[in-house]
Formats: sequence, structure tokens, C-alpha cells
Amino acid sequence: MRNFYRYLLLALVAAFLLLFLVGPVYTVVEVGLDRRLLLEVFSNYIYVEGLFNSFLIAVVTTVMVFAISLPLALLYDRYEFPGKNWCNLLMMLPMILPPFVGALGFQQILGHYGVINTLLTGCGLPAIDFLGGRGRFWSVCFIEALHLYPILYLNLVTALGNIDPALNEAGRNLGASGWTRFRRITFPLMKPGIFAGGSIVLVWSFTELGTPLMFGYNRTTAVQIFNGIMELETNPVPYALVVVMLFFAAAMYLAGKFALGPGAANPAAKGTAGSSATPLAGWRRALPGAAFLVVTLAAALPHLALLFTAFSLRWYGTVLPEHFTLLHFENALSNKIVIPSIFNSLKYSFLAMLLAVAAGVLTALAAVRWKLRGSAIADLLAMLPLAVPGIVIAFGFLGMSVKYTWVAEYFNPVENPIWLLAVAYAVRRIPYVVRSVSAGLEQTPEELENAARNCGAGAWTVLRRITLPLILANVIVGALFAFSFSMLEVSDSLILAQKSQFYPITRAIYELSQILGSGPFTACAFGVWAMLFLAATLAAAGAILGRKIGSIFKL
Repeated sequence: MRNFYRYLLLALVAAFLLLFLVGPVYTVVEVGLDRRLLLEVFSNYIYVEGLFNSFLIAVVTTVMVFAISLPLALLYDRYEFPGKNWCNLLMMLPMILPPFVGALGFQQILGHYGVINTLLTGCGLPAIDFLGGRGRFWSVCFIEALHLYPILYLNLVTALGNIDPALNEAGRNLGASGWTRFRRITFPLMKPGIFAGGSIVLVWSFTELGTPLMFGYNRTTAVQIFNGIMELETNPVPYALVVVMLFFAAAMYLAGKFALGPGAANPAAKGTAGSSATPLAGWRRALPGAAFLVVTLAAALPHLALLFTAFSLRWYGTVLPEHFTLLHFENALSNKIVIPSIFNSLKYSFLAMLLAVAAGVLTALAAVRWKLRGSAIADLLAMLPLAVPGIVIAFGFLGMSVKYTWVAEYFNPVENPIWLLAVAYAVRRIPYVVRSVSAGLEQTPEELENAARNCGAGAWTVLRRITLPLILANVIVGALFAFSFSMLEVSDSLILAQKSQFYPITRAIYELSQILGSGPFTACAFGVWAMLFLAATLAAAGAILGRKIGSIFKL
């Protein structure tokens, strides 16, 4: 009987994931695989150019991310230096601000009369058009790289930590140079981390909507899909665009796996000889910390730009604002869409957190503790949102509301988007809960639960009195991330919220940024609140997990 209820709960979770994760993807694929629509996509120069630009953004961003992350990961693994314990926390800084919000403030740095061009002209050099032509392309890549490098860094640090130091020591004893040891030993064993982090960065940057949209770089597939939403009932081409995007995202994932060779997706050999980090002496002790500090300062530029723009009364042709004011914060609070958007986001995110925690905890219990048949499939489904682009899932929900009457009635993006957005947010955040709770279960001895059963405690009593209290910190962290990242979700918010009274925070920021004149400044002021909110969430999670906070973002 006990297993019956467990299987029933697992079946409910599987049904939820099939309906609200596989369902949207299937809806898009079913309509978008029409041969005529696909031919129209590939015969239209604008759509082909959008695909090419999206691919270039993904490749260039991924290369930038590797250039930032790989040296830092090697420094962290190989050397002991002052401030090392703070490095992983510093690497989390870009995660407190969605890149499309950071792009708002960064335009003040990159604009024709922005900070960089002010410095260039002050030195007698010509100004550079960062926000026009190809300059806009490089600006999008740079912003995305500054946001995504922690994902790859954390995976590389984990992969390096799993390599047995005795292997490198044996290579050194046999006369192998440092480069040879890296090429023949370290790099092959790093492949799981390279594949896990690199593939998600590649797919994420390929499907990113917010940053190109904010920079006005409209010739990308994600922005073209967004612009085609209003004509969805009469023009089904966006379905085909989403299918093509999904195909190319999967192709890039497989290409990365193939390029790294067999075993790229398998775990590295777990190290057994402990840390082999070398203590540095003299002035060299400061070099690794300085490298981390330089990258952290660069990553903080969007945050600082947003902050200065929000408080600036006049920032034109100067390095720093000439005057500061609270006027933009007053305008943000008095705008008719701002306060409702805060309450909307709180409502959507709270419902999403409840759904994500319920589904994530049950999935983790079924896979790690109960070991039920079929739990591996549910676990795979729960982690699928990490591999499926967010814009695909969001567009799939929109397609379901157009195609199915019952979806249009209960999950209507125009008249009744509350549950639509809550479910969409929850589906995207379930992996965080599953990963966090699974880690807690794996680190908790099962003997305590067995002892309670031997004393006559029932399954529900053991779960309520033993298991859940022991993993409560992990559940809280998963819930915190599900709630906070739902508050700042971009793709679902921009695509699924279509009436101003239902706008969440990120959609409100986008709409404010489109107002001529003071609109971008008001949007930056609102963005500062969002940044502080997510920073507080990360700080709370860090206080609970300590140095293990980075494990939430390891893929």
C-alpha cells in the first residue's frame, strides 16, 4: 500500500511534466514541422540572416566565456592564494541581474556620448559606434558573456576537483612538461565540465531574447519569434522558426558532445589524493586574486551602469553622472504599471515556487530515496528545462492557448494569465529544486530513517519527522531560487504577459524602457530594485549553504 501512494504521487508529477513541459514542445513541433512553413523560413533572407546572427552570437559568446572561465578555473584549482575562499562567491555576482536589464544601464557606457567614447575623445581618439552596425553585435555578445561565465566556471572547477592529483604527479615524474600534462591528462578529464557548462552557454546565448531585444538587434531568430507573436493566429511562420531554433539548439548540443569525443558527458574520475594546490610566495601570491578581482569588476559594470543611470539627473558626455537624483525612483513608483507588476510577480512567483517545490521534492525522493521504477524517467523530464530553450517552452504555452479550448479557458495569456505564468515559471525552475533536494538526500544517512521504521514509525511519519527536517535547508534553497528567478524570468514574461494589468516585473521594465525620454532611466530605477531583490536571495541562500552555493548552478 505504501508503494501504491508513492507511485501515485510519482504519476502525478510525471503527468504535470508531460502536460506542461512535453506538451508545449510537442505543440510547437506539430505545427512548425509543416514543409511549406519550413521552406518559407529557409527561403526568406531575413529569417536566414536571423539564424546566422543567432549562431554567431552563440559561438562568439561561448568563446568569450571560455576565455574568461578557463584561466580562472585553473588558477583556483592549482594555487593557494589570499582570498581564495571568496572567489566562488565573487563568481556569482553576474547572476543577480538578468542580462537584458543590465543592457539598459550598459547603453550609457557604450553610447555615442557614453563613458568609453568620452574617454576615447578625451585622449584624441575617434569615437566608436558600439550600438550601431556590427558594434551592436559585439555589445550583445559581451553582455551575455559577462552574465554566463559563472555557469562554465563552476562546472570547470568541479571537473578539476574530480581529477586525481596523482595522475598529474605521475606525469611530472615521467618528465612531461606542464603543457603536455594539461593536453594529455587535465583537458581529457575536464571534458564533462567543458561539455556541461559549454553546451548550456552555447544554447542559452543562441536562444537569448532579452539582450538583443533591449539593444535593438532585431535580426536574430528569438527577436523575430517575439515580433511575430501578435500575428500568430494568421501567420504560423513563428512556429516553424521555433522548430528550426530547437533543431539548431539540439544540433549544437550534439556537435559539442561529438567535438569533445567519447565520454564528454560522463563524470570524470573522482580524485582520491586530496588537493594539490600549490602555495604561492612573494608578490606572486597576489596575482590569482587580482585576476579574479579584474573579472569581477568587469562583470560588475552592467550593475554599476544600471545603478548610476538610475540615480543620475544628467549623464551626457562625462565619465560619471554630473548630478544625482531620486526622481527616477519616484517616477517608477508613480507609474501605473510598476506597483501592479510587483504584486503580479509576487503572485506568479509564489504559485510557481509551490508547484516547483512539490514536483521537485517528490521527484528527488522517488529517484534518490524510494528508487521507484520509472523515477529515472521523471528525473530526466524534470531536468529537461535545462536543455530546452526557455523561448521554446514559452512559445509552446502560447501555441497551446491558441490551439486547445481548455487551455484558452484556464491558461489564457490575454484574459487569465495567472496560472499560465505560474506554471511556465514553475516548469523552468523545477531543476533547481530537484538538484538541491537530491544533493541533500544523497548527503543524509539513510540509517536514521531505517531506525525510525524499525521503531514502528509509518512512511508519512518518517518523511515528516526525519527526512524533511534533515533536508530542510536544501528545500529552502531550492524554493528561494525557484521564487527569485521566477520574479526575474524574461522569456515567459515577455511572451506570455500581453495585457498591462497582468505584466510581471521584467515585462514592465521592458515597456518602461520603450518610453521616449525618461523611460530608460525609470526602467533602470525599477531594475535596481530587481537587482537588490535577487542579491538578497543569493545572500540568504549563501548563508544557508555556505561555500556549496555554487552547486545550484553546476550543470
